[in-house]
Amino acid sequence: MPLIRDYVAEHERAINLGGDAVRAIDRGELSNARALLDAMGAELRAHWRGEEDGLFAVLGRDELFAEHIGPLVREHRGLDELLRTVNLSDPGDRERVRSAVFELHEHIAKEEDGLFPASLIALGGDEWDASIRAWHAAHPDGTMIGE
Repeated sequence: MPLIRDYVAEHERAINLGGDAVRAIDRGELSNARALLDAMGAELRAHWRGEEDGLFAVLGRDELFAEHIGPLVREHRGLDELLRTVNLSDPGDRERVRSAVFELHEHIAKEEDGLFPASLIALGGDEWDASIRAWHAAHPDGTMIGE
């Protein structure tokens, strides 16, 4: 499914940016880390918008999925808040970034190992079309891989 493939690619880019930011923090390169976290935030905000307005919205019509989607959206909001407000001169905030990048791996596993495979079985053509339209709306200047 092209949409799932693109979500996974976005996850990989976000994780790579987060890992690079943590390594920059470890080297004391705080301005570089800030730029990497900003890029990570931009990647994730488009990703989250497409995911939440598309796949999550259509899956969330089913109560079984809705109970799993709500916590994922809350995790999106928490990470977004951290990325917007983190003060890298604060050692506690630097540790929060490190923890958030680690926790993002767990968050992604919930999506890629649970929700995404379930969506392949649960959704029909119209729902996939709506989900893909939401991805395009969230990435107005982007194209899906292979388009």
